[in-house]
Amino acid sequence: MSTETFLSGFLFLLILVVYLFLLPALGYKLEIDDIDAELQMINDDIKKFQISILLALFHNACVITLAILLFIIFSPYNMILGIVWTFFRIGEGLILRYNDIKYLGLLNVAKIYSGSSDAEKISLSDLASTLTKTKSSTFAFAMIFWSIGTLAFSIVLVTYGVNPIIGWIGIVASILVGFSDGILFLKQKKVIFESIGGLVALLFEILVGIWLLFFA
Repeated sequence: MSTETFLSGFLFLLILVVYLFLLPALGYKLEIDDIDAELQMINDDIKKFQISILLALFHNACVITLAILLFIIFSPYNMILGIVWTFFRIGEGLILRYNDIKYLGLLNVAKIYSGSSDAEKISLSDLASTLTKTKSSTFAFAMIFWSIGTLAFSIVLVTYGVNPIIGWIGIVASILVGFSDGILFLKQKKVIFESIGGLVALLFEILVGIWLLFFA
C-alpha cells in the first residue's frame, strides 16, 4: 500500500468525522431555524463559533488534498476522468472555503445584535437570515461539484475493474445528490429523495475510505 493510498482512505474518513460529529458538536449548522436564538448563542460563546469556522476551513482543505491524492493514485487509469474529478472536487473545497469565510460575517452581526434596540434587531436578523440562506444555497452548489467529481471517480472504479461494487454505489450517490442539490440550488426546493442520496453518499465514502485505508 502506498502512502498516498493510506492518506486518501484516512482523509475520506476524517472528512466524515469532522463534518458529521465535530462540527455539529461546536454548533456549526447549514440551516438555522431560529436566527435570533442563533445570534444570541454565537455572542454568548464567540470562541466556540470561531473554532467551528476554523475546523470547517480545515475540513475544506482536507477535501482539496484528497482530490489531489486521488489524482496521483488513479489518474493513470484515465487521465481525462482524473482531471474532471480533481477539478470538481477542488472546486467543491474552494466553494466551501468561500462559504465559510463569508459565514464568519455572522459573528459581526451577533456582536452588534446583543446591544441593539428592538427595531435594530429586526434589521440585523434579516441580514443574518440572508447570510444563512446564501450559505445553504452555496453549499448546494458545492454538492453539485461533489457529485460530478464523484461520478468521474466512480466511473473509473467500475470501468477499469478497480472496485466495481463501490464504484456503482458512488455512481448512484452522485446522480441522486447531483439531481436533488441541483433542484435545491435552482429552485430553492427540496426533493423527497434528498435524504436517500445523502445516505448513499455516506455509505460510498465510508466504504471507499475503509477500502483505501485497509484493503487497496
